[in-house]
Amino acid sequence: MSKKNEMLEEYDFSKGKRGPVIPQKGKTRITIFIDTDILEWFRDEAERESRGYQTSINQALRNYIKQDKRPIQEIVKEVVRNELRVLKKAN
Repeated sequence: MSKKNEMLEEYDFSKGKRGPVIPQKGKTRITIFIDTDILEWFRDEAERESRGYQTSINQALRNYIKQDKRPIQEIVKEVVRNELRVLKKAN
């Protein structure tokens, strides 16, 4: 057996680095806890749209910070009211 194909019994990883082999410019790796139902929704939506769920989460966060500065509760109330108006008109 040649030296090239020989398996060592032990390998030295003392100079190894954790993380991706190729760093992503403009991105930071984090650990975050997200409610399971929220993560499942993003995964389902991402699959439907044929893109990564992390990309979908990133885009949702980007959209949120670009919108007006009202508290999220106010925005949700407005959206619900508008949807109820549409439903009332349809009936």
